[in-house]
Amino acid sequence: MVQDIKAVIWDFGGVLTSSPFEAFNRYEASNGLPKDFIRSVNARNGDTNAWAKLEQSRVKAEEFDVLFREEAKALGHDVPGKDVLGLLSGELRPRVVEALKLCKSKVKVGCITNNAPVGKGASMTNDEGRAAEVSKVFDLFDDVIESSKLGIRKPDPRIYALMCEALDVDPKNCVYLDDLGINLKPARAMGMTTIKVLGEDQLLDDLAAATGWPVNA
Repeated sequence: MVQDIKAVIWDFGGVLTSSPFEAFNRYEASNGLPKDFIRSVNARNGDTNAWAKLEQSRVKAEEFDVLFREEAKALGHDVPGKDVLGLLSGELRPRVVEALKLCKSKVKVGCITNNAPVGKGASMTNDEGRAAEVSKVFDLFDDVIESSKLGIRKPDPRIYALMCEALDVDPKNCVYLDDLGINLKPARAMGMTTIKVLGEDQLLDDLAAATGWPVNA
C-alpha cells in the first residue's frame, strides 16, 4: 500500500474506456490482417511516424489518412488512416468511472492522455451522445493534459512533471495508471506508484491494493 497518497493520475483510453486495441483487433480480423498489425505500424519509428505527429497535432486527420496508409503499405498491407481514426473511441467502463469518483473524494485526480485532434473534444468520436458522456468524465478531473493540445506526448517525462506541477503534488505521492508499459516507465522513474492496466477487474484490484480504498467493492 502506498503511504500518503495525494493524487491518482489516469490515462484515459484503455483505462477509463475499453482499449482501442480491441477495436484494432476486430478490424484486423474482419479485413484479413495479421493480429496487432495496426499497433505494429504505430510502433515503427514511434517518435516520428504518422501516429506521433497526429497526437501532437502536427498533422490533421486528412494528412494522417495518407501518411498512415503509406506506412501500412510499407509493411505489406493497405490500411487507410481514416479507418484507424474510426476505431479510437472506446466504451466507458462504468465501474472504473465509479472508482475515479471515489478517488476524487479522497485526493486530487488528473488525466494525461495521448489523443488526436479528431471528433468532438477529447472523446475522439463524432457521436454526440458518447461525446457528452465522455465530457462528463473529463469534468471530474482536477486537471487534464492532452497531447494534441500540449504538443508533447507520453512517454516524454515532461508531461508527467507538468501534471505534478498542475496538481501541486510530489511524484512519490502519486499513483499512475496506464495500459502501455512504455508510458509507465517515466512515471515510475519519477517515483510514482504505477499500475499497468490489462483489464477492468485487474485495474480495480490493483488500485485497491495500492491505495487501501474500496474501489473494487
